[in-house]
Amino acid sequence: MIPNRSSLVLTSVLMLTGINSGADEVRPGPDLGEPADSRAASSLDLGIMPDGAGLPEGSGTAEQGRVIYDRLCVSCHGPGGLGDSGDQLAGAQMQLTDEYPEKTIGTFWPYAPTLFDFIRRSKPMMQPGNLTDSEVYALTAYLLFLNEIIPEDRVMDASTLADIKMPNRDGFIEILD
Repeated sequence: MIPNRSSLVLTSVLMLTGINSGADEVRPGPDLGEPADSRAASSLDLGIMPDGAGLPEGSGTAEQGRVIYDRLCVSCHGPGGLGDSGDQLAGAQMQLTDEYPEKTIGTFWPYAPTLFDFIRRSKPMMQPGNLTDSEVYALTAYLLFLNEIIPEDRVMDASTLADIKMPNRDGFIEILD
């Protein structure tokens, strides 16, 4: 029997997606990394919502954050977050409506809790996820201070961070499901 076109397409799709009729066949993985145990996997469940839901305990100030920034971040983001080999984080001189706007935390980031979430998950670049929650609050406070969003002595924690209204929060279009 000669297979028809639709059965050939289905077979091709199944092969490309790794699904085959031999369901009991175990295919070896690519041998990347190591399997994560349930404790390691749960430590990655760090979702923080724009309204601050999910923010952990801890606190920090811009003064504390400056020390951490100078130790871990300045080599990429430059003194005062003005950019170097990495992205500029502060000091924008232009508006987002200008022809070549500078997208910094102060001009572009819509929610302060998601800034905390981003730092917590991805920084420092060579050791992401190694900062304590209080260190992340301190770095977030420092970056908000550099962008003139909070005063230097304001303590950032779950409640104060959630209360911050970022300058460009209303500059985004909400997409509803």
